[in-house]
Amino acid sequence: MTSSPDNTDLIRRVLGANMLELSLARLSLEETVDGATRVKVVVAERGKEVEVEGEGVGLVDALYNGLLGRYALEYASLRSIQLAGFQVDADVETTKKQHAGVDAVGKVTIDVTNSEGRRFTFSDASRSVTASVARAVLAVVQYFVNAERAFILLHNARRDAQDRGRADLVARFTAELAEVVKSTSYAEVIESIKKDAGV
Repeated sequence: MTSSPDNTDLIRRVLGANMLELSLARLSLEETVDGATRVKVVVAERGKEVEVEGEGVGLVDALYNGLLGRYALEYASLRSIQLAGFQVDADVETTKKQHAGVDAVGKVTIDVTNSEGRRFTFSDASRSVTASVARAVLAVVQYFVNAERAFILLHNARRDAQDRGRADLVARFTAELAEVVKSTSYAEVIESIKKDAGV
């Protein structure tokens, strides 16, 4: 089970059927003893499977680099996300006795900061730490892509409401923009919209 930041429900409501949902279909990795890692994942995205490859130092770095290659061209704010913490905990209470604890559920927690220094926590728990790391990294990318998309959609809706003289909708969209902007990270388009909207 993967957990995400608090305002995910608002982002989901704003985007509706346009919410980008990413899920891990397959994962393979090759790692040397010095930490050089090559990863290949198959991600389910909008009803199709997409193969993503990345290289880095360790699984998190390799996977994030691969996902940046896929999504950061369109969603530039992903490039300004920084890893702030990484933790793995074992819940030995979930082990089966004959395995002496080696099959315990592992909880992976990844903390990242956006360009404003706000901290966001993503976690996943399963009996495969590797799969949990991959799902947590996917959750980071999914969240920030959707936050950027929601921010732009709300900006366009606010502008339309202004043009139609709908002060009630302008107020609502401005409040929602102010909440979603907390989740976005630096990108020229976001900074331009923030100035225009006064958030």
